[in-house]
Amino acid sequence: MNRPFMPKHIPATRRPGAPATFHVKSFGCQMNVYDGERMAEMLGAQGMTPTGEGVDADLVVLNTCHIREKAAEKVYSDIGRLRRDDGTRPMIAVAGCVAQAEGGEISRRAPSVDIVVGPQSYHNLPELIGKTLRGESAVDTDMPLASKFGALPGRPKQARPTAFLTIQEGCDKFCTYCVVPYTRGAEISRPQSAIMDEAKALLDGGVREITLLGQNVNAWTGEDAAGRAQGFDGLIRALADLPGLARIRYTTSHPNDMTDGLIAAHAQVDKLMPFLHLPVQSGSNAILKAMNRNHTVESYLAILDKVRAARPDIALSGDFIVGFPGETDADFEATMALVDQVRYSMAYSFKYSPRPGTPAADMGRQVPMEVMDERLQRLQAALNAHQVEFNTAAVGRRVPILLERMGRFPGQRIGKTPWLQSVHVIAPDAALGDMIDVDILSAGPNSLAGELAERKAA
Repeated sequence: MNRPFMPKHIPATRRPGAPATFHVKSFGCQMNVYDGERMAEMLGAQGMTPTGEGVDADLVVLNTCHIREKAAEKVYSDIGRLRRDDGTRPMIAVAGCVAQAEGGEISRRAPSVDIVVGPQSYHNLPELIGKTLRGESAVDTDMPLASKFGALPGRPKQARPTAFLTIQEGCDKFCTYCVVPYTRGAEISRPQSAIMDEAKALLDGGVREITLLGQNVNAWTGEDAAGRAQGFDGLIRALADLPGLARIRYTTSHPNDMTDGLIAAHAQVDKLMPFLHLPVQSGSNAILKAMNRNHTVESYLAILDKVRAARPDIALSGDFIVGFPGETDADFEATMALVDQVRYSMAYSFKYSPRPGTPAADMGRQVPMEVMDERLQRLQAALNAHQVEFNTAAVGRRVPILLERMGRFPGQRIGKTPWLQSVHVIAPDAALGDMIDVDILSAGPNSLAGELAERKAA
C-alpha cells in the first residue's frame, strides 16, 4: 500500500488515550520468543486485546535481538514503517537486547519511540505505559538483582501443545564475539520451585512438551524441594515426574557445562528427547582460544563420545561462525573436517559480524567479506548434505510424533519426531497434542512425510 508523502520534519503523532489493543513482534532466539509471549500475557492481563501481524494496534512492542550486525539499524527501519496513512502512529515500545544496548539513544534517534525497556525489566511495561500517558520519560534498562519472573502473571491456557520455559538467563562465559553478557547480564538461575510451578501451569493449560531455555541452559543450578543442591540433570528428573508431560527438550548448552549427570540423564530419563544442541563454533583450537570458548576440539569430541555412548540414537546440532578475525584457510578446513566427523543432524552457521563493545570487534586480521561468503557457502553445503543424510535414514522407520499444528491440506497434521524432525501426515481424526505412530515414507532436506501407522501410540 502506498503511503502519502510526509516530510521528515513533521513527526507522526500518537493517537491519545490508553492502548486497548497491542501487538508484540519478536526477533531472534527462542528466549526472545518466550519473552514476547510473557509480555503478551502480561498486557492481556492488563485488559488489552492482542492483534495479528499487519493489523493496526494501539501499542506495538518490537522485541529486538542484538546478535547479528546492523540489528539496531533494522529496528529503526521497523519503527519508521509503523507510521499510519493518516499521519498518526501507535504507541511504540522497543524491548529486548537492542533496547538494553542502545538505551535512551533510541528515543533520541527515533523520537516516535515512547518506551525503551531491556530484557530484564519488561515486567515493568505496564508502569512504563502509564508514564508515557502522563508524558514522562519511559526508559528502563536496569538489571535488578530481583528476578522479573515473580512479577509476571501466571501462564494462561496455551493454544499449542509445546511451550518454551526460561529457567536461566545471562552468561558469564564472555566469548569475545558475543554481546549477551552485556545485554542479558550475569548468569542467574530461576528457583526450581518457580520452574516447577510454571511447568505445572503449562501442563494444566494443555502443553505436552516443554523446551527449557537459557543462554547457557545447562549451567542451571538450584535447590530441590528438600533444600539440597541441584544441578540441571536434577531439575530434568524432577520435571519428568510431572504427570501429563510427555517430552522435555533444552537449548542452548555450553560444552563446559555438559556434566556427567546430564549425560546420564539422556540415558535414564525417557521423557528427555534424544536431541542435543551443543555449539562448538569452530573446528580450530587457535580460533576457539581467540573466541575465549574455553574448550578445545578434542574436549568437545570427547563430550560427544560420552553422549553417544549414553544415548546411541541421539541427534546432534551445533552452531558455527566462519570468518572470525584471524581465521586462516587451515583453520576453516579444520572446521570442515570436524563437521564431516560429527555429521550433525542440523546446524546453524553464520558469517562473523563485529558487535560494538566486544573484544573481537577490535581485533586485527579481519577476514574479507568475499572470503567469508565463500567459506559459508562451503560449510552450509556440507551441513545441508549431512542433514539430508540424517533425514533419509528415517525412511522406512516407524516413529512417534507429537502433533503440533495443522498442515496446508485437508486432514494434514504436522508433528515432531523425538529427534526434532518435522513430519507431515494425513491424520484427519487426530487432534493437536496427540502422540501418534507414523511410518516414514520419504525425506526432504527440512522435513519428512509419513503415513499413519495402524495403531496410535500409547
